[in-house]
Amino acid sequence: MLIRHADAARDGPGCAAIYAPFVEDSAVSFEEYAPGAPELTRRIEEISHHYPWLVAEDDGELAGYAYGTEHRRRPAYRWTVEVTIYIAEDHRGRGLGRSLYDALLGLLPRQGLRMAVAGITLPNPASVALHEACGFEPIGVYRRVGFKAGGWRDVGWWQLDLAGGREAAPAEPGPPARLEPLV
Repeated sequence: MLIRHADAARDGPGCAAIYAPFVEDSAVSFEEYAPGAPELTRRIEEISHHYPWLVAEDDGELAGYAYGTEHRRRPAYRWTVEVTIYIAEDHRGRGLGRSLYDALLGLLPRQGLRMAVAGITLPNPASVALHEACGFEPIGVYRRVGFKAGGWRDVGWWQLDLAGGREAAPAEPGPPARLEPLV
C-alpha cells in the first residue's frame, strides 16, 4: 500500500469512482448527484493549494483518499480544518482508513492548523469507530439537518486537537505540508 499526495489529473477519475457509491447508494454524502472525474479533478486541484489531499494505492489501483479543507470562511476559523475520508468498498476493514488519517493528521499541524473536525452522517458506526480510534472526540449532533435517501438525517461532529492543548497565540497557517514519500 502506497500513500501519496494526490495528482489531480491522475487521481480525479479514481476518486470519483470511489466517491460515487457514497453519493448514489447511501446517505453518507449529502450531495444528490455523484460528481464525475472532471469535477473531482477540479476539487483536488483547488483544495491542494491550501490543504493536503492524500490517496492510497494498492497495486496501482486507487483504494481510498483523505483530505483537509476549510471548515468555515470567517477568518477566526483559519486554524481549523475539516477532514474527510472515503475508502473503496473492497478495501474497507483492512486498516487503510487509519493509515490515511495517520498520514493526513501528521501533516496538518506542520501547516499550523490546530483543530481538526469531521462531520459524520448518522448512523455510520464504521466511520465513528475510525474517527474515535484516531483520537477524535464527539462534540455534538446537528439533528435532522439533511434530507437524503428518503429521510431526515442527523450529522454528528467530532474534533481532534492537533495542537496538543497549547493555547499560545497561533502563527498564520502555512501552505500544505509535504512528506515525501508518504508510505
